[in-house]
Amino acid sequence: MFEWLGENWWALWLTAFLAFAVIEMITLDLFFIMLGGGSLAALVADFAGAEPWLQVVIFCIVSLLMVAFVRPVALSHLKKGPSEQRTNVDRLIGEPAVVMEPVTSDGGLVKIGGDIWSARSAAGVLPAGQTVVVAAIDGATAVVSVPPEAATGSDTA
Repeated sequence: MFEWLGENWWALWLTAFLAFAVIEMITLDLFFIMLGGGSLAALVADFAGAEPWLQVVIFCIVSLLMVAFVRPVALSHLKKGPSEQRTNVDRLIGEPAVVMEPVTSDGGLVKIGGDIWSARSAAGVLPAGQTVVVAAIDGATAVVSVPPEAATGSDTA
């Protein structure tokens, strides 16, 4: 069997590609698919008549280049999107909120889209009734701040 594999490196590269593809489907990390790309490059090199040592070198170089250059770009495109595609609490960031009880750096309550949230102020004390913006979500607490236009408006008054 090892003699057959030694003569048919294409089978090794095809098996490696399929294994990497299956692992990628399980992990969804965009790492193993880059190794699969290296396997495909080595498979093409085998069909082009390259020696086994050169196929291994091609696999290593292509995999390394894909992990270093393609994966970061692909990950940034997957994680980037318009706000309507954000999910769960990520959707709340940037949304307006109304202060229900005064909010300090220690705590308070705000109403975000009909729900009451515990909140902390990113800067200073925010009085009840003031409209604020959700800057971040920290666990079950909204970190809120004064909207930029309100902050600049109060500076000029």
